[in-house]
Amino acid sequence: MKPVLFAFHAPLVGEVTFPAYFTLLTIGLAVALWITSREAARIGLDRELIIDTNLWMVVWGVIGARVLHLIADGHAHEYIDLCLDPKKIPAVDALVSRCTADAQCGYDYLCDTARHVCYPPRDCLAAIKVWRGGLAYYGGFLFAFGFGIWFTRRHKMNVLRVADLGAPAIALGLFFGRLGCWWNGCCYGQRSASSLGVIFPRYSPAWRAQLDAHVIGPLDAAKAVLPTQLFESGACLAIFGVLYFLVRPHKSRDGQVMAALLMLYAIARSVVEIWRDDDRGTILSGHLSTSQIISIPLFAAGALLAWRVRHSRAATSSE
Repeated sequence: MKPVLFAFHAPLVGEVTFPAYFTLLTIGLAVALWITSREAARIGLDRELIIDTNLWMVVWGVIGARVLHLIADGHAHEYIDLCLDPKKIPAVDALVSRCTADAQCGYDYLCDTARHVCYPPRDCLAAIKVWRGGLAYYGGFLFAFGFGIWFTRRHKMNVLRVADLGAPAIALGLFFGRLGCWWNGCCYGQRSASSLGVIFPRYSPAWRAQLDAHVIGPLDAAKAVLPTQLFESGACLAIFGVLYFLVRPHKSRDGQVMAALLMLYAIARSVVEIWRDDDRGTILSGHLSTSQIISIPLFAAGALLAWRVRHSRAATSSE
């Protein structure tokens, strides 16, 4: 775990940090932009429009990912409390468990001298500070996908051809994004005594969750958990390979690559969710996670798209 990949001091600017999650996510988006813009002209698409599509989809993807995080992950009340009554938010990574002055808490934490506990400062903009983490991938995918359809239709591009162009890049972007989750320590798996188990350091999200669940004490190390971030990252890299090197070169109609992405990712995400154990939304009495529920219509949409393009009378694609 390395939440900050690297940092340096710049003249006039001060300390410049590169958070692991957002840095890896940015790299993934940049690679996706490079792949799609390079391929656009070859398949008869306007390169500049494809670049615009990428950039706007990033904006709507971030918005959607934050919205689903607030709705489904159960953290909305924390952002509200952080603005209205920050004393309700525990500072679990404070330097001391009992304080009498702000300076003892460390970071920018304050001390509640009545209860002798540390708490974070008031922040009414925390809900929109996405660089601190808190993004749900499926929300980003759905918002970006919806915008992409609208944008390509507005500019009279072939929607399915654009979708096929972006499908491998989406999978590769997810690969980088989940690596960012690994370095950030979020999206971890269930406790495991197997050789696959990894131990995240104190004050990591896994350590905090185990402390809150009374599995460990404040001075204990975290229990080993499954690295589900790497499971999904590896699955997304494999999906990219299948789409880019197998499906894309041999497709006969536009829409087949996107259909494959929808089905393959829905399966991979649902399987990885079995071993996920971080704080995220569950429905149906806790038996299925939000992501597993979303995966069902996503897989169905991919299967329907595959069936429709297979039985369509459209001419074969230019690829």
